[in-house]
Amino acid sequence: MWIVAAMLTMFCFGVVNMVFKVTSGRGLSKVHMQFFFYLIAFLIVLFYGIIVEFSPFNGLTIILGATIGILNANGNIQMSKAFEKGPASITSPLISTNTIIPLLSAALIFHEHITLLQWVGIIVMLGSAAIIQYVPSHNMQIDYKPWLYRILLSIASFGILGVLMKTSSNLHIDSVNTLVCMYGGGAIYLFLNSFIIREKWRRSELTLGTVIGCISVVGYSSYFFALKTGIASIVFPIVSLSCLVVVLGSCLLFKETLKGYQIVGIVTALVGIVLTKI
Repeated sequence: MWIVAAMLTMFCFGVVNMVFKVTSGRGLSKVHMQFFFYLIAFLIVLFYGIIVEFSPFNGLTIILGATIGILNANGNIQMSKAFEKGPASITSPLISTNTIIPLLSAALIFHEHITLLQWVGIIVMLGSAAIIQYVPSHNMQIDYKPWLYRILLSIASFGILGVLMKTSSNLHIDSVNTLVCMYGGGAIYLFLNSFIIREKWRRSELTLGTVIGCISVVGYSSYFFALKTGIASIVFPIVSLSCLVVVLGSCLLFKETLKGYQIVGIVTALVGIVLTKI
């Protein structure tokens, strides 16, 4: 069941990334969209928590949850800024390597046992994620230092986020409590950021933020369930395959055609998932 939850997370994250891709270049603020989706998600989880009755909160839960929310928001902001400084064809695969951080932590810090065949599947999935996202760019213009700086910040944010999520699961912190603190902390961080960027607020940002906020709640709820009941070293690579949704969505919405190597990447990704279950 946990592997289904991991794949549902992959799908939800892919849909959110697809929304960001569709709205790029349309004058919409990524910070504002994220703020609304964090705010809506916070209200949804808060309402649910009140109905089912929250578990007792403590300082550690609040700090962990808020930090996860801030890291996720910052990772997305740094990623969008990296796209402005260099080609997405290289930026996306580089940022996707953040999976290595929580993957190694699951094996080294949390002492998860992974069989040799499962390691092969994990490596295949990680390689497939990079291949699927890669698009050759012949005229690459890179503002190198700012570009690399943004990429490293994004990798660090997403990587540490994964480690903290696994830590939260291992400490048996109620996922609803963590999600409330995550979305609440992230919303405050993004609201403060809006004063720095001073971009115009648009009604469509609220609409899109509401949609991806609902999707995000499903995605992160499934993520916590998968980490609590499954093997994190396998969950993280599966989630990293959210690029599959973006690639296939682009084919459907924008009539983009799959390159030969992307088809190979998709097939090997599925093989990798199968190997991790053997």
